[in-house]
Amino acid sequence: MSETERYPELGQVVQILQGREAGQFAIVIKKIDSRFVLLADGDKRKYDRPKKKNLSHITCTEFISPEVRRSLLETGRVTNGKLRYAINKFANEILADLKKGDQLDGERRCN
Repeated sequence: MSETERYPELGQVVQILQGREAGQFAIVIKKIDSRFVLLADGDKRKYDRPKKKNLSHITCTEFISPEVRRSLLETGRVTNGKLRYAINKFANEILADLKKGDQLDGERRCN
């Protein structure tokens, strides 16, 4: 597996596996180094106070929010509203399929 396959992208939705926020979804807003990323969800974890998370403690999904990614690349920031919108969109589109009995195909450990 190459480095680009394993490393989460900006704007990618991930599920937190370890810690107080285990089971919740967040969005990658910054890559720190080969082991850590900054996550925010726009609700409990605002853009101004992101959570530093080890890659081994998150699971990547296939969902990358184009709105969040574009905003981060163009301005270096993203609004909390846009983060909340992206997570809600992910929940409505992807997780709704899970309720029908499908597997979450794109789910894999990020590291």
